[in-house]
Amino acid sequence: MLKNKKTEKKKEVYALGQHISMSSDKARRVIDQIRGRSYEETLMILELMPYRACYPIFKLVYSAAANASYNMGSNEANLVISKAEVNKGTTIKKFKPRARGRSYPIKKPTCHITIVMEDISLDDKYVEIDSLKKPRWKKRKHTAAYRDMYSSGGIWDKK
Repeated sequence: MLKNKKTEKKKEVYALGQHISMSSDKARRVIDQIRGRSYEETLMILELMPYRACYPIFKLVYSAAANASYNMGSNEANLVISKAEVNKGTTIKKFKPRARGRSYPIKKPTCHITIVMEDISLDDKYVEIDSLKKPRWKKRKHTAAYRDMYSSGGIWDKK
């Protein structure tokens, strides 16, 4: 049975950043950390990661969420990054003058980043986000005894 596209509600939006001045490998290192996570968790991760690629990716995630709230009217708490990919862009080539009239080529790589966000309130298969669940190994309770070295006669008090 064929479905009419006009009656079907759109579930995903995207934001595309082209010709971003950085290597695709450096951007892919950050993209791999945020793929499949919720919108709020992604923003926290991107703010705390120490890489230069985080800022343009942060702007793209924010733009995709703005597209979702404007075009679909969805809440930002229900958004999940369903697809995030990085492709190589064009390489900017320049020549730098060097000693004795020679020239040295400078190659500046660019990349294209695509962020696709999906609204999980419209989809029935997402009941609970896996990344927000507590891991199994955290169920065990560990009791840690706090011992202060300085007040309880530590190693310096011995004669």
